[in-house]
Formats: sequence, C-alpha cells, structure tokens
Amino acid sequence: MKLSELLSEATIIHQIQSTEKTDVINEMIDLFKDDPRVKDIEKVRETVLAREKIMSTGVGKNFAIPHGKTVATTDILCAFGRSATPLEYDALDQQPVHLLFLIVGQDNLVSLHIKLLSRISRMMTKDDFREKLMNAATKEEILAIFKEEESSYFDL
Repeated sequence: MKLSELLSEATIIHQIQSTEKTDVINEMIDLFKDDPRVKDIEKVRETVLAREKIMSTGVGKNFAIPHGKTVATTDILCAFGRSATPLEYDALDQQPVHLLFLIVGQDNLVSLHIKLLSRISRMMTKDDFREKLMNAATKEEILAIFKEEESSYFDL
C-alpha cells in the first residue's frame, strides 16, 4: 500500500478555500461526507479535531498532517489539500502552512497509521517535492507528483 494509492482526484483540494485552521480541517474531512467507508462523519471530525487540540499537527516546512484514529471508518481515509494563502496553523516551526495531508485510520490499525504518518513526513522533508506540489496546476498533476515520488518506496 502506498499513500498515492489512498488518494484520488476526489480527495485532493487543489485550492483550499478556508483560511482558519479548524475550517481547513473541516473542509478536508467534508470530502468524505458521502464516502461509504465512513460510518459517522461527525465522529471522524471530532477525532481529528481532538487530536489537533493535544498538539498541533503543523510539523514544519509549511506542512501539516491532521490525523486521527477512530472506529467511525471501515478503512483508511487520506486527503491532500493545498492553500496558496498562508494558513496560521500554530506549527512547530511557527511558520504558516500551505500543504496538508489528512489521514484518518481505524482504531485497530495503529501500526499502519504510524507507517503512513512516517511516509508522508519523509516525503514532505524534500524541498523539491513540496515545491512541485505548490506549483502543480491541477489535481491530476498533484496525484502524479505523489505517484512519482513514491515510485521508489516500498509498499507499507
């Protein structure tokens, strides 16, 4: 399994509309409103926002990984969002966020959840990868950038 296999054009926001942290997270979660893998969208929302209250998922280098584990899904959910507008996110490096990768996993898949967080963190440390994502013109291009970057990675 690869992150690029968990994404689709339907789960990519080419230009995030919201400007506030909670609204941005909600905008990403809303991508899954009609997804059959979601048992309870409000529980998903509560889980991700509760995790965010513990400590900001703004990990630095203009990137955030909002995430959570819940029984409210039947599978792993992933979404990617990009904002041309700098988002105040209370990131660890105190810099604004432009790129976000949402991961919502099942409660019982802790190991895979951690591996996915590690994978996206590793990918996002690469300046050229982040730059390609910021310059991508379409959702299709964003998905292709993820696939290209992950082509040399092992399956999780």
